[in-house]
Amino acid sequence: MSTETRKYELKARAESQRETRERIAAAAAELHEEQGVARTTVAEIARRAGVSRLTVYNHFADLGELIPACSAHYMARHPFPDLDDALALDDPAARLRAVLARLYRWYRETEPMFGKLFSDRTTVPELDRHLEQEIDQMLAALADTLAGDLPERRPLVRLALEFWTWRRLSTEGLSDDAAARVMAEAATPRA
Repeated sequence: MSTETRKYELKARAESQRETRERIAAAAAELHEEQGVARTTVAEIARRAGVSRLTVYNHFADLGELIPACSAHYMARHPFPDLDDALALDDPAARLRAVLARLYRWYRETEPMFGKLFSDRTTVPELDRHLEQEIDQMLAALADTLAGDLPERRPLVRLALEFWTWRRLSTEGLSDDAAARVMAEAATPRA
């Protein structure tokens, strides 16, 4: 066997493994969105991906490895909103309102997934760790940025950024823009 043939075979095998891994992550993400992490089994993931359970375990030894791959797959299709121009606004209330409006629209788009994820985090430690590292830390940093020179505002800003805050306001019939306006007014000191 020539060196070129061997290189081609190794490259083809690596590509096949990458595709299988992506299929598994996609299947898991679909199931997590449909029924949640806590209710999804490896057998269901394998069936949806068209592979064996052993293949799932060969690519992802445990849930701690699978969740980041699912998250990457999902976030590639539902990216976090770009907040740069909203964060550049001078007026603190307008800045917070603009950030919240974008965030709340994103929550509406991703609600089928995030509603289940945030519910399941109390019973799935691997999911809780992942959300803590990926979402909680990002929202905490965003709250720090938005609170700025008024640290006493931070708890209200952090509350405004929460998925469950958006969901409650949405359930009460507020549009995303109206919910953003209400929370920005509540979290911004009056002059």
